[in-house]
Amino acid sequence: MARIDDTRPFIPVNIAVLTVSDTRSLETDRSGDTLVERITGSGHRVVAREIVRDEADAIEAVLRRWIADPAIDVVISTGGTGITGRDVTPEAFARVIEKPIDGFGELFRMLSYQKIGTSTIQSRALGGVAAGTYLFALPGSPSACRDAWDEILRFQLDNRHRPCNLVELMPRLKEHLPAAE
Repeated sequence: MARIDDTRPFIPVNIAVLTVSDTRSLETDRSGDTLVERITGSGHRVVAREIVRDEADAIEAVLRRWIADPAIDVVISTGGTGITGRDVTPEAFARVIEKPIDGFGELFRMLSYQKIGTSTIQSRALGGVAAGTYLFALPGSPSACRDAWDEILRFQLDNRHRPCNLVELMPRLKEHLPAAE
C-alpha cells in the first residue's frame, strides 16, 4: 500500500500555475488560488503564475517558455479541458508533450467519477513530460483542482511517497536529450 516514508527527505518542487480562461483575472481565479494554496501548503514553491486566454497558440507559448526555464520542474494548468469549442488546453499540451502520462488522466477520471458520476467523461485532464518538465492539465473548477492535488499530485510530487513517485525520476527525465556543451 502507498505510504509516506518519513526517513526520506522532503524535496520542494518548483511549480508554475497556468489558468486558462477567457474571463478570469488574478482577483477572480479561484481555481488558481486553490492550486497555489495547496502547493505552498505542501511545502513546494510556486515560481510562476499566469492567466492566458483559451487559445491553443497562447497556451503553447506559455508552456514552451516554462518548459525551457530550468527553474520550473512542474507546470499545472487549470481550465480548458472540456469538450466545447473554446476548450483547447489538451490540444496545446499535445503540441509540446514528448511522453504522455496516461495514468494521470485515467486516475483523475476514476476519482472524479466517485463524486460526479458519468459527467466525468467530459473531462480531458491529462499529464505528460516535455524536456524534463512534468505537465498536468486539470479542469477549471476549484473542486477538480482540489481532487487532483489532494488525491494524486501531492503524493506523486512528494519524494517520501512509497513505493515510488515522480520526484525521484526527475534527475532521469532528460536522459534522451543531447548533453549541453
